[in-house]
Amino acid sequence: MWLWLSLTALLCWSGSDLFSKIGCRDGSDRYSHLKMVIAVGVVMGLHAAFEIFVGGTAISWSVIWTYLPVSLLYISSMALGYLGLRYIELSVSSPICNSSGALVAVLTLLFVGGEDYSPLALLAIALVCTGAIGLGVADATEDPELRLERQKASNYKYAKSFLALALPAAYCLLDAAGTFADNRVLEILTGRYMNAGMFATLRECADQAAASANCAYELTFLAAAAFCFIYVVIIKKDRLVPKMEAPKYFGAICETAGQFAYIYAISDTAHLAMSAPIISSYCAASVLWSRIFLKEKLSWKHYAMICLVVIGIAIMGFFDL
Repeated sequence: MWLWLSLTALLCWSGSDLFSKIGCRDGSDRYSHLKMVIAVGVVMGLHAAFEIFVGGTAISWSVIWTYLPVSLLYISSMALGYLGLRYIELSVSSPICNSSGALVAVLTLLFVGGEDYSPLALLAIALVCTGAIGLGVADATEDPELRLERQKASNYKYAKSFLALALPAAYCLLDAAGTFADNRVLEILTGRYMNAGMFATLRECADQAAASANCAYELTFLAAAAFCFIYVVIIKKDRLVPKMEAPKYFGAICETAGQFAYIYAISDTAHLAMSAPIISSYCAASVLWSRIFLKEKLSWKHYAMICLVVIGIAIMGFFDL
């Protein structure tokens, strides 16, 4: 079962990348990224309601406020990531965004310590960092005429710009900060449940803390969606056209389904060493989908750097970094 769940997470999250790209790449729609936030917030809100009222997940204002800084970091990173999709190929954006795992490892080494990474794990971190930086260098230094030549068959053309690389990099930084803070906040919530004697074992407290935190995140995303709706539709009087919004909701469904499959895949600790690398490499599938469906074509320098990132992420997944 772990294999099918892992493959489901890989396909759903790479599908989320693809549909989000389709929904946000129209440069004429200034609010496409906020509309994507609306879509994800609606779907996550529905999932949170299911988990609370059907699954019995405990949630409180205390949990929501405690987890709020983490939620805001994640939501901000995703909003910037959606904005960045209108300026750069998904083939370049996805590997840069998914380098956040390596950045978390670096932050842990710098500010926490105590982690005993093996030489192979340190190599993986170096590969991801090198590949992500190399992708940025390859894209920023590419000759404009060569860029236009390779984009001839693409469904969309991209000019060289500062935002093209700055926004995926900002996503990476904020997502890494969110993940770094996530571990600390979950420790606080787990400690609360232990001290209150709500569950018999530490494992049960940790599982409940994770479930409650996830619902808190989804409810905060729903609140962000409501604010975006008020701003886009009521204040700016922009319209939500069903035909244009459909890819965004497909992306939102894929995002939420991928998260659901991921949680159950990694809960099978006996096969974690095999499931984690599969899931962690979903950006490789995103690159494949962008090549097939979006007709994106990169230079050999881009693909070489992407290979470094994918190999590094797969190794990090093996070590569950």
